[in-house]
Amino acid sequence: QVVLTESGGGSVQTGDSLRVSCSASGRTASRENVGWFRQRPGKDREFVAAIYFNGFRRFVADSVKDRFNISRDNAKATTYLQMSNLKPEDTAIYYCAAGGWIVATSYRYWGQGTQVTVSS
Repeated sequence: QVVLTESGGGSVQTGDSLRVSCSASGRTASRENVGWFRQRPGKDREFVAAIYFNGFRRFVADSVKDRFNISRDNAKATTYLQMSNLKPEDTAIYYCAAGGWIVATSYRYWGQGTQVTVSS
């Protein structure tokens, strides 16, 4: 069992940067691939970024790859989503997930989400 807790969300202005974090606990936490997803108002949940358990492979959605980056620190059991040049359309609840790869239904564990609001 892996428990995920997101943090770092908040309200920012267009063009700002923000880093959200995903802390994992559980026996296998450091051996699980982690992904970030978001759900924008009125939209389905969508993939944002993913990283291998060892950090050696990363994948970021084309829609945000010029502005978002994913990283992890296994010593802290934490995965980060660094977001820059934020836009109002980035407003969403951001979720982290573990135990899968890219496809939402492949992930076994999910956090509760953290709200990111970008105002113009």
